[in-house]
Amino acid sequence: MNILAIGDIFGQCGVEHTSFVLQSLLAEENIDFCIANAENTSGTGITRRDYDELTDAGVDAFTLGNHTFGKKDVLSLFESESNIIRPANYSAAAPGKGSVVLSCKGKKIGLINLMGRVDIGVALDCPFAAADREIEALKEKCDFVVVDFHAEATSEKIAMRYHLDSKASVLFGTHTHVQTADEMVTPSGMGYITDLGMTGAEDSVLGVKKEIILKRFTTGVPQKFEYATGRAKLCGAVFAIDDTTNRCTAVKRINVR
Repeated sequence: MNILAIGDIFGQCGVEHTSFVLQSLLAEENIDFCIANAENTSGTGITRRDYDELTDAGVDAFTLGNHTFGKKDVLSLFESESNIIRPANYSAAAPGKGSVVLSCKGKKIGLINLMGRVDIGVALDCPFAAADREIEALKEKCDFVVVDFHAEATSEKIAMRYHLDSKASVLFGTHTHVQTADEMVTPSGMGYITDLGMTGAEDSVLGVKKEIILKRFTTGVPQKFEYATGRAKLCGAVFAIDDTTNRCTAVKRINVR
């Protein structure tokens, strides 16, 4: 089984580019299942329109992050759709769920969303304890586990790699919007990359208009963010899962301009 994970889809530019290139990418890479981090599709948060457009484009499951509750549409999405999850280490009282089991090609995929606590600006429970709790709850219900760790610090993501090495088949990082070049398969057979990167405007600073960010850095004055437009890229990774062992055998970085 080949799983495509798409990095943070940012703004309408990212949504439109995903819609434009995804079907051909799914065919070229023989993708069976597609996951997208969609917490920034509207800049901050996801709307019903974004969800529907990306679903029509070929996305099978959605993960979120620190902007989970940026748009009120997410509350109705949590109620009506089974394939969208938020970080499991939010408070148990928060709407939504942190994991789900989805079917593909006769396999049950356990998908977990986690969020880091280093420089993230959100009150959260321990992601390592949450990972263990969710995996324990899923282990009798799924064939293998895929984890999106939405975190700022590379050290926290790498620590999670060691923590989950024998417990998950795929672990990818999101949030920084910069694709890392450290994709690997661990000795236990877990596919890993520290960050998938961003899907959105290339001529930007992490998807935001460069003029705004330059002014913020040069003046020190807070600025209202506006997402950039123009030429776009789709960043992510393909994880090959062995149908017999349910472990990862290969990881391939994706960057489609």
